[in-house]
Amino acid sequence: MSEDKPPSSQTTNKSWFERIGQIFQGDEPQSQEELVDLIQDAGNRALIDQYTQDMIYGVLNVSRKRVRDIMIPRSQMVVLENSHTIEKAINIITKSSHSRFPVISEDKDNVEGMLLAKDIIPLTLDCNMENQKISRIIRPCVIVPESKKVDMLLREFRAKRYHMAVVVDEYGGVSGLVTIEDILEEIVGEIEDESAIDETITEDIKKVGKQVYSITALTPIEDFNQYFDTKFDKLEVETIGGLITKKFGHLPSSGEEIQFNDYQFKVIKADSRRLIQLQVKVPTAESQT
Repeated sequence: MSEDKPPSSQTTNKSWFERIGQIFQGDEPQSQEELVDLIQDAGNRALIDQYTQDMIYGVLNVSRKRVRDIMIPRSQMVVLENSHTIEKAINIITKSSHSRFPVISEDKDNVEGMLLAKDIIPLTLDCNMENQKISRIIRPCVIVPESKKVDMLLREFRAKRYHMAVVVDEYGGVSGLVTIEDILEEIVGEIEDESAIDETITEDIKKVGKQVYSITALTPIEDFNQYFDTKFDKLEVETIGGLITKKFGHLPSSGEEIQFNDYQFKVIKADSRRLIQLQVKVPTAESQT
């Protein structure tokens, strides 16, 4: 009398890479280029769906990037000052909708630590909170160099269980910050939270300096024209990101710049599929006359 044997754990608990190996039918890629070709072939044969393909491409893309390629630039950092009262900090936190903030002293090159929004909640019950400084509740802040590889940083984020790091250049000056969400978005695409819908409607265009604006790449050309009183052709492309990509003639990477019609555009954030965030310097009134 024989009995059916249950599948062994070796069969049922195959690793992700073993399953990918089965998809490739024994063909072992010798380079990332060959691996990309195999992934494309697997997609063409409907062995994996488009979302899975995009994630694998995202992982490969992350392995080639440095922190400087994905960080939030210094000009767009929302910070708190260690002299801020709890009440002042709550106002900034409410407007920004972020959950973690670098805390500075004199300027952004002097980061004293980090504040978690949740650490303020217990203090809101104190009737004397308008006189209390946030310096009493800041936590240590992680500092990483611009040149650090993104995949290494992700491993550190997971191992040490922190979610944000301040980025410094080779001279020790603060050049931006990076979060675990920034890395994950490189792999799975844009991650939107509950406030993202309102932000895309009301905050696609933000002024961040004199004649300098931060712009979501998906901002419609019509909205851009209305805001800046320009006449970019909205029949050619639908979004400002599409217009910039067309002007470049290729999908630009973070840091690339281009100028046309006296407007200076810089790519702040992009992934392997699309532009995400742009910075534009508008011409002065004198240069337009």
